[in-house]
Amino acid sequence: MKVAGFGFRKDVTLTSLREALLAAGGPEGLTAIATVSDKADAEPLIQLARECGVPIKAVPANVLAGVDTLTQSEFVAEKFGTGSVAEAAALAAAGPRARLIATRVVSQDRRATAAIAEGDGA
Repeated sequence: MKVAGFGFRKDVTLTSLREALLAAGGPEGLTAIATVSDKADAEPLIQLARECGVPIKAVPANVLAGVDTLTQSEFVAEKFGTGSVAEAAALAAAGPRARLIATRVVSQDRRATAAIAEGDGA
């Protein structure tokens, strides 16, 4: 299972999400897209999932809080209890033995971050 995790601002665009995904390695082989639950219904994310032909996995914020990430954002750590929403969402959705294959990257407009994890989904 290969999952792209996303963190993004309220004003994110499909272009921002696409750009972040491409910078993280692209959509090839993805089985799902993941983000924090309260953003899983964002229209640009739904559009990206549709383009990639994969489902969106909504990860509860309390699950993200327990995930160690390779990159750290002070703002994200204070708000979510993890260093990167993108990395934590990808890891959580890919399963308990998941590993990052692409650490957090940021879109040029700084509205979106993406990371990719691979795991067994169990």
